[in-house]
Amino acid sequence: MAKTFAPRVSKKNRETLEVSESLKERFKNTEDYLLKGARLEEMNLSDIVVKDQVRTKFNDSSIKELSDNIRTNGLIQPLVVYKERGKFTLICGERRFRAMSLIDEMKSCPCYILENKTSEELMAIQFSENSSREALHYIDRADGILNYQKATSASERKITKALGISKTEVHRSLLIAKLPKKIKEAAKIHNTEKYVLVEYFALENTSLKKQIAKMITSGEITKRAHLKRVLSGGTLLKAGKKVKSRKAPALPKGMSANALLKAMKSKSKDLDPETRKALEALMDETSSALK
Repeated sequence: MAKTFAPRVSKKNRETLEVSESLKERFKNTEDYLLKGARLEEMNLSDIVVKDQVRTKFNDSSIKELSDNIRTNGLIQPLVVYKERGKFTLICGERRFRAMSLIDEMKSCPCYILENKTSEELMAIQFSENSSREALHYIDRADGILNYQKATSASERKITKALGISKTEVHRSLLIAKLPKKIKEAAKIHNTEKYVLVEYFALENTSLKKQIAKMITSGEITKRAHLKRVLSGGTLLKAGKKVKSRKAPALPKGMSANALLKAMKSKSKDLDPETRKALEALMDETSSALK
């Protein structure tokens, strides 16, 4: 049986609903994990305290676009705040909060108010909500996962279950989160690919790794292909695996360096004078280095 739909209403004839009178109806389809134990109320924006959030990188043009959308259509998704000791701390919705702050006439908005939640529960809600909205930068995502692990002492397996992400993603994110702050900030600025940092982490602490760190920070290495060209032989690295520097080719078994030089000298007699002269000069330099 075909579905029937209500007739389309032109924009000028659409009814404007008062949020305070229809909160439950408008937002009844919100995610269950946010509704569990929460109450929905209209709150003054000035009463909401904003602390450090999972997301640290914001797109100004995106915020302005969202602000224009909210001004025209109203807020589609309420903020989520946590009430503790009479204060209301923002848990989810900083992009929406920033966007509404650009609207002079907007002084209040609907909020889900949570109480009696553990810090672990709040972190999981915050992480999940941010991940489901505008693409969360992988650096912020990694830092959020590491902060959750520090707060809960959870294993990678437990983090996977609590945050609903794969074990591989948890593992890689924890590697990235442990990198120096300077490298992570550069990755945001230059939009460096995630796997560049994963493979950088796997390198041994050599002068080559220090050189690569400078190139990542300056924005010279932003893609995996760039890193491959810098690494000797273009070796691709696996997350968490230490890769040793490439060794010089070994001499034929049982032959010393001096014996090799003698063999080369005897063969040089068959070469033309110019090539023989160049080869002998090279052998003299090699012989001096072996002394």
